[in-house]
Amino acid sequence: MLREELTTNSYAGRLALIGLPGSGKTTIGRHLAARLDIAFYDSDSVIEMQLDYSIREFFEREGEPAFRDIEHAVMEELTQKSGCVISTGGGVVLHPDTRDMLQNRCFTVYLHSPPEEIFRRVRHDKNRPLLQVPDPFATLQQLYVVRDPLYRETASFVVETGRPSVFSVIQTIIAQLKPMGQNSPA
Repeated sequence: MLREELTTNSYAGRLALIGLPGSGKTTIGRHLAARLDIAFYDSDSVIEMQLDYSIREFFEREGEPAFRDIEHAVMEELTQKSGCVISTGGGVVLHPDTRDMLQNRCFTVYLHSPPEEIFRRVRHDKNRPLLQVPDPFATLQQLYVVRDPLYRETASFVVETGRPSVFSVIQTIIAQLKPMGQNSPA
């Protein structure tokens, strides 16, 4: 029922999740898409399928600027699909044209968590290229300072993901669809 209603809104049922690495975009995105009965796309997974190797390897070989160009191209494709949830990479907002796409083509939700909470979640994760440094917490703090204003500028809505359950976050996002003329799923 909600799937059909989602495609009638101005964003063609496209919901994009943005936020720092470790803010819950993939986990919440998968559950949200299942709850809404729509497709789920993880932009990092799509990129890795196209590259045929990991983003971490790409960062090491080609660097971040080259990655952002590939990420932009993938987002160009994903933000034209209808009826889907898109989990984006943490740095997706660094490219001005990608921010514009997210603002104009998607209901974009900023999953906000303070750096302290994110560090608690990701401190042992070796698959996050920007956090493979001597002081990952300091890096998270720097990323937050740079990216938080861009996330807020891009987002249709901000939801706190510090300690609430995945279910609570999903309920909050679904509640925000109501002002767009949507009904909550049963």
